[in-house]
Amino acid sequence: MSQAKRQAVVDEGFTESEVASYLRSHPDFFERHLPLLRHLQIPHQSGTSAVSLIERQVSVLRQRNDELERQLSELVEVAKANNELVDNIHELAIKFVRIRGIDARLEALENALREDFDAERAVLVLFIDESQPEISRPGFVKSIDRADPSLKAFSTFLRSARARCGPLRDKQKQVLFDREADTIASAAMVPIGDRAKYGFLIVGSKDADQFNADQRVDFLARLGELVEIALEHGDEPDVRS
Repeated sequence: MSQAKRQAVVDEGFTESEVASYLRSHPDFFERHLPLLRHLQIPHQSGTSAVSLIERQVSVLRQRNDELERQLSELVEVAKANNELVDNIHELAIKFVRIRGIDARLEALENALREDFDAERAVLVLFIDESQPEISRPGFVKSIDRADPSLKAFSTFLRSARARCGPLRDKQKQVLFDREADTIASAAMVPIGDRAKYGFLIVGSKDADQFNADQRVDFLARLGELVEIALEHGDEPDVRS
């Protein structure tokens, strides 16, 4: 039946749209006319047989309930993951308070990223500063001059100086991960310091969904702040008695 015919007069001059509008405005209509429910038939989605309106409503409510349960389950999982992140960042902060010396703090950071943050590969890129002593931790710290042409691959990220998640471009992976470049499918990029003053942290994963563009990055920003503090105050003397 064509759309025009479906909109034609149904009975006594009422069109389908007018009937539908009336029922929306009077949701208690069937409560006042219960016998009608036994005669209404709606085609079943899975076949050609018909079901009563009540059966169809129950089916719709069950589907909606299943969807709500799925959404609730996802929210619970996200909440658990966020709580775990908060706990891990808190633990790292405590370690930085207790540990003195930049080398020891970077070792604690590398271990925490691997053991607590499930980082399959992590690189801390530090911009060379002639006024500061060079920091060496092979395999984790990569010192680069801020004017190095290889950093053009990160120009957009460095201009925004905001944490982000998602896939890396081939040129970016080659700068950071050398032989392991082809295995990194997603990564989190975290600027260190205001406008990435000190550099940036890259946490890579072989799982393309581990770090995606839809993830929250506020926790990553907190991690970047911790690393900034570790770099600025890493060589302070131990004040504990």
